Amino acid sequence: MLRRTIFSTRLAAPWNAAEVTSRSVRSPALGSYRAVHQSARLPAMTASEIRRRPALRPHHQPAAHSRVNGPSPTSKRTIFIQTENTPNPDALKFIPNHPILPEGFPTTFIEYLSPRSTVAPPHPSPLAAHLLNVDGVSSVFYGNDFITVTKASDANWAHIKPEVFSIITQTVTSGEPIVNTIEKSAAEQGQEGGGEESLAYNEDEEEVVSMIKELLETRIRPAIQEDGGDIELRGFEDGIVMLKLRGACRTCDSSTVTLKNGIESMLMHYIEEVQGVEQVMDQEEEISMHEFARFEEKLRQQKGAEATAGTVGKGSLDTVA
Repeated sequence: MLRRTIFSTRLAAPWNAAEVTSRSVRSPALGSYRAVHQSARLPAMTASEIRRRPALRPHHQPAAHSRVNGPSPTSKRTIFIQTENTPNPDALKFIPNHPILPEGFPTTFIEYLSPRSTVAPPHPSPLAAHLLNVDGVSSVFYGNDFITVTKASDANWAHIKPEVFSIITQTVTSGEPIVNTIEKSAAEQGQEGGGEESLAYNEDEEEVVSMIKELLETRIRPAIQEDGGDIELRGFEDGIVMLKLRGACRTCDSSTVTLKNGIESMLMHYIEEVQGVEQVMDQEEEISMHEFARFEEKLRQQKGAEATAGTVGKGSLDTVA
């Protein structure tokens, strides 16, 4: 009988300690602290420890979870577009804080002269397609870090600039590629430029040609790019350097002055083999110039001898008093 009493007393001891602990939790703050201290000695988890376990609120989400599913504030793409005037009043240079030509592009420029060229291989451009769709825009030129937009002579920049700003901003912020590259056949060439770099060094060419390329690359091209254009070397024959101006310089009224007084003088000064410089006209440009000359001649005949062709502005006429 005595052994049964002692054994029952030992079994009841842990239960009484837990009961004391649970009663102490309902006491004031000081008593609750003491209860937790005592329960820490017990191997089993008590009611006070269960109540202190952190619980997740229904509308609470961890910070790491929200960053994965939601956009991070630092991932937003920002853009700042600066504009610069060019010597050509019909061409404006747009400089976003974003590269235009993709990395590893074969040349320093590419030019789109028609809506068809923006979708043709090898380098279609959705941005150029949208820009040429703006009323009054006649061509789009891409440099490494700038865009030159050329308008028709009768269009107004006040109407064109806001649309150009909006289109460039939307394209850059969307993350879409500005220039794509697709395969083309040997005869296809939808854009001007984008092929082999005309000023690239070639160890098989003559020394005088290498000297012309180096001078064009280091002294002349940076100035022309500053004006929103670029330059191509089309050949060197019988002392004549054949060049092609691009971008804002292509339709500029002072392009002839630039060739003769600027480029020709510098090349002839440093390279004695150079005897002159000529600008190469593409087939479409030759047809356009021919049609314009016919128009001027017809207009001169209609107005009589008092009207004569002039060169002040594109398509302008000087009247002789």
